[in-house]
Amino acid sequence: MKAIATILSVLALASFTANAAEEGAKKKADPAKAFAKMDANSDGSLSKEEFMASPQAKKDAAKAEKGFGMKDKDKDGKLSKEEFTAAPKKKKKDA
Repeated sequence: MKAIATILSVLALASFTANAAEEGAKKKADPAKAFAKMDANSDGSLSKEEFMASPQAKKDAAKAEKGFGMKDKDKDGKLSKEEFTAAPKKKKKDA
């Protein structure tokens, strides 16, 4: 009887772990899809107003403002799809 209970417990735990992993994978947003959704006027770039209208920007406007400035590499006041989808550069650690 203990063996059956142990097996059922292991199966339940494995099922829970697999479901949690699947949910984690679903939460990662596709940057290209996010860009298209945020580009309200479909001009192929995000103005600062479009960027700041996103739900993430509304949660922390100061952080979003800083993020926009960091992503806007050519400082033209808008983000191209390439600028928006580019991965942030990793900080170098001092040796």
